[in-house]
Amino acid sequence: MSLLLDTCALLWWLAGSQLSEEAAGRIADPGELVVVSAASIWEAAIKQALGKLTMPGPLAQVALEGGFEPLPITFEHAERAGSLPKHHRDPFDRMLVAQAQLEDLTIVTRDPSFAPYEVAILRC
Repeated sequence: MSLLLDTCALLWWLAGSQLSEEAAGRIADPGELVVVSAASIWEAAIKQALGKLTMPGPLAQVALEGGFEPLPITFEHAERAGSLPKHHRDPFDRMLVAQAQLEDLTIVTRDPSFAPYEVAILRC
């Protein structure tokens, strides 16, 4: 199953921060498809604009250079995100859940708020 990095997992990977052995191994595996949602790039850009995050360069470019595949937001993703149960209010995380469900992806995250949703999770 392919991986979808949540925003924090992406930032931690790029910063060389400690991830679980399993998550790091799967992300580094050249045979594993690892995608990054446009929602994560958007979320990080907002945090950067608010001064809550510092990046050495444009995150989209850094993610592509890191070998990650981009995952655009489609109409179907938007409809699914809007119709999800209200377990979690963060619109970016809700989009990741919708994308993971529709694209059969495993979300790489430490965030416990993904657990109530019907989605595969790899703890990082």
